Amino acid sequence: MKRAIFPGSFDPITLGHFDIIKRGVKLFDELIIAIGINADKKYMFSLEQRKKFIEDCFQHEPKIKVVTYEGLTVHFCQKNKVDFILRGLRNPADFEFEKSIAHTNRDLAPIETVFLLTSANTSYISSSIVRDVIRNHGDYTKLVPKPVRFQ
Repeated sequence: MKRAIFPGSFDPITLGHFDIIKRGVKLFDELIIAIGINADKKYMFSLEQRKKFIEDCFQHEPKIKVVTYEGLTVHFCQKNKVDFILRGLRNPADFEFEKSIAHTNRDLAPIETVFLLTSANTSYISSSIVRDVIRNHGDYTKLVPKPVRFQ
C-alpha cells in the first residue's frame, strides 16, 4: 500500500492545496493530510477549524485521512508507516526551500518526497496571501475551497 503525507499548517487550506491534494490522491492508496502543530506560530484559524475545513473539502474521498501531529514530519512518517511526502511547488523559491527539507528528511529516514507543480491558475495563491486578504476585508472567496468561505 502506497501511503503519503501532505503536511502543512493549512491556515487556511487554499485552492492551491486543494489542487495538489486532488491530483496527489490519484498517485497513492492513501493520502494523509497532516496539520502540523507549531506552538511558536500564531494562527488565524484554530486547529479545529483548519481540520474541519479540510475534512469538509474531502468528505467524499475515502482515500484521504486528516490528522494533526507535532514534531518532525519524518518521525510521523516512521511511526505511521508512511513512505512518501507530497509537496506542492509554486515557484523556484519553493523548490529551493523544499529541496533542502527533502534532502534532510531522506538523510533522517528512508522517505521519498514527491513534488507536484501547482496548476498555473493557482500558483500565485498562498495561505499568507489569503490571510492578508481576509484581514483587510477583501474578496478571498476566489482563493479558497467552499468550506472556507464563511462570509
